Amino acid sequence: MKSRYGLALPFLSCAAAFAAGGEITARVPELRTGNRTLNEAFRIAIGDLLGNVAPYQAGLLTEPTPVIFAGLRYNMPWTRDAAINAWNGSSLILPDVTRATLLSILVSDHNGNVLIGDGGNGQYWDVMVWTTGAWHHYLNTGDREFLALAFEATTNTLERLERDEFDPEDGLFRGPGWSDGVAGYPLEYANSGGESAIHLWPAFNRDKVAPKGFGIPMKALSTNCLYYASYVTAAAMARELALPEPPEFAARAEKLKQAINRNFWMPGAGHYRYLVGPFGNSDHQEALGQAYAVLFGVASEEQARSVFRNQPVKAAGVPAIWPDFPRYQQPDGNAFSRHAGTVWPQIQGMWAHAGAAYGDSAILGHELFQLAAHAVRDNQFAEIYHPLTGEIYGGMQERIGKGIVLWNSLPRQTWAATAFIRMMIYGVAGLTPAPDGLRFRPCLPAGLAKLELRNLRYRDMTLNLIVEGAGCNATPNDIFLPFTTTGKRDVHIVVTETDPQPR
Repeated sequence: MKSRYGLALPFLSCAAAFAAGGEITARVPELRTGNRTLNEAFRIAIGDLLGNVAPYQAGLLTEPTPVIFAGLRYNMPWTRDAAINAWNGSSLILPDVTRATLLSILVSDHNGNVLIGDGGNGQYWDVMVWTTGAWHHYLNTGDREFLALAFEATTNTLERLERDEFDPEDGLFRGPGWSDGVAGYPLEYANSGGESAIHLWPAFNRDKVAPKGFGIPMKALSTNCLYYASYVTAAAMARELALPEPPEFAARAEKLKQAINRNFWMPGAGHYRYLVGPFGNSDHQEALGQAYAVLFGVASEEQARSVFRNQPVKAAGVPAIWPDFPRYQQPDGNAFSRHAGTVWPQIQGMWAHAGAAYGDSAILGHELFQLAAHAVRDNQFAEIYHPLTGEIYGGMQERIGKGIVLWNSLPRQTWAATAFIRMMIYGVAGLTPAPDGLRFRPCLPAGLAKLELRNLRYRDMTLNLIVEGAGCNATPNDIFLPFTTTGKRDVHIVVTETDPQPR
């Protein structure tokens, strides 16, 4: 294949990366802390990740190849799950399998252009999360052939979605948020013919659809943050590939950042709203969207601090969306929407990491210890938890022919397990990969005074890391390992700052 940017694109078949018989190589790190629950939870997380690897063929895979399925009850990867697992650290543990998983999502159109696919399930709106996952896969592995393909897929997909879903009137992209179910949205978006899938909404609301594109007119915080990150990442990919950086990437990123802050930021409330659209705005708080705004740099430091002050957090963790939608509540106060009031671990992972990145060990600690306790109690990482009790809980949602009913929380959900891995590796240990190498920004919450992370593979080095002390980000910025480092490297960091930065 040939790129329109002049790159020769190999048609990548991941099968060659695996030994005969479908064998895989896992680079399993060892975690030791003084907290038995954290240690056991980490081993359970590794087990859930490895247990969800199975042969699969789709996208650019030319034969059945081991990939990471979304969970125990799934027989395929999903676009958002594949990307978030890579971003959460699966590329450090299962680099070849993660690469194959990301390739299984890519498709070629009738002209041979490589695009990011939606997995065939109609969930087009947040496919750009694939770019963030692919970029972190490159940062952790240095796979330049994969990067070239990722750059092409990113630019082609951005071009298509700009044409179909961008609204020049407000500078935002149309599409739902992270949730694929109607339980994640206000009443105006609840009618999908009795089905739960939000992508069916246009078929039952022909008089309300957007005039172009797929037709769902809402614009979500999390989705628009992903588009912003994709522009920024595409520019970084071009630099890494020694290509002339397309000037429109930076300009579009900046305009989109301004549009997000203009349309979603609520100065009086001190947080971002969830949705804007023709049926009115939703001023609910989308935890994933706010975490993205912080992690991607859409939010200023002042905005980030305000978001942390004002985000509702429940006993079991940060709820996906708050407040919950009234149609799912019951008199006893214990019923919650499947995609709103409940606690989803992959969102906990992002929220915890955002807190750690801003030096708030309390935010990291709450999500870390709650999720670890749930996993050890259940011997698995479940899909969803009740926000008050912490029990495995699937939440309320529409089901065809039955109205609003209680759904199941699926077992051994991969991105729930990798969310915990993310909290430990990128949150507590503070690994911060970049194109030039690896930096460290550790964050030790109360109750965790020391962490040892051994046998962690990053590119061509094996890292043995010890972090001890209290607080966040007290390590000097010059603790740095270039990406050219090889062999075993021992790093010992003492964090001496006991008070987090003020909120």
